[in-house]
Amino acid sequence: MRVSVSVGSAYYDGDNWDDLVEYVKAADRLGADTVWSAEAWGMEAVSSLGYLAAVTENIRLGSGIMQISARTPATTAMTALALDKLSHGRFSLGLGVSGPQVVEGLHGDSFAKPLARLREYVEIVRMAMNGERIVYHGDHYELPRPGGEGKALKLAIAPNPHLPIYLATLGPKSLELTGELADGWVGTSLIPEHADVLLDPIRVGAERAGRTLADLDIQVNAQLAVSDDVDALLDRARPGMAFTLGGMGSATTNFYNAAYSRAGYGDIAAEVQRLWTTGDKPAAIAAVPDELLLQAYAIGTEDMVRDRIRALAAAGIDSVRIGPQGRTSAEQIRHLEMAIDIITSASVPD
Repeated sequence: MRVSVSVGSAYYDGDNWDDLVEYVKAADRLGADTVWSAEAWGMEAVSSLGYLAAVTENIRLGSGIMQISARTPATTAMTALALDKLSHGRFSLGLGVSGPQVVEGLHGDSFAKPLARLREYVEIVRMAMNGERIVYHGDHYELPRPGGEGKALKLAIAPNPHLPIYLATLGPKSLELTGELADGWVGTSLIPEHADVLLDPIRVGAERAGRTLADLDIQVNAQLAVSDDVDALLDRARPGMAFTLGGMGSATTNFYNAAYSRAGYGDIAAEVQRLWTTGDKPAAIAAVPDELLLQAYAIGTEDMVRDRIRALAAAGIDSVRIGPQGRTSAEQIRHLEMAIDIITSASVPD
């Protein structure tokens, strides 16, 4: 199983950027697969990757993810091709629809029919990256714009039909779209014992396109942390899960909450969300049970973490993503070294 790293967060402001650069350079030296940059309402996903391209040699650079509401499809295609050129072929384009709070609140765009919009967006991006003249007639995108002076153009930058596109999706229909159109999945909220909830729709979409699930690169987050003091790790992880279930979206649209609900944690997810959205965040945090954390995250003793990594591998996961842990780059790099050792050893058959 491969190891990737994630940098930034929904609200990352770049405060510890120099430490993060050292962390990514170490990930490059240690053989990590990809560094994925986050984007929501903090530091955007693109500029950091351009910088990291110049200070790394082998690690792939992935947008994890670029929001489709923030850029036109043509701009995204130009950005992807430019980053791929700057990195000498190391860029992977990760796309996602985000959620209504960000799309409508930050970008002023409608969140209606996100699945249809994502399909059209990916099709236009592919067309542009293939070097085709961009002519598209969809429900959401019409190129060239009718009734004006625009004409069908193709990008001046050299095409790359093989530049991989990953989608960050969670709903059943959007997961099917991932299987149908994408090269990989930037996944989250996956419990290995219930992986079919998220992977089966991807498989259905892949088969509809004449492919198999094995044709896609399946990457998920691991939230890896090791300590003999398991209770302390659980207490540290509980607020993040409460925020995921209660605050990652509105009271009516939370894709993460829905994914955990489909995995059998519906009552817990609903209660945590109710408490969070009514303003009782301490109660919401307390309502997250140990069982859910231990199932969803690779945390605990070394043996416990190895078991979770083996469970992910058995579920068909190709690569796990971990984030920096520690206050300094030295602490973060030590955690990364440990994580790679554990994941590598867990991936070796007994």
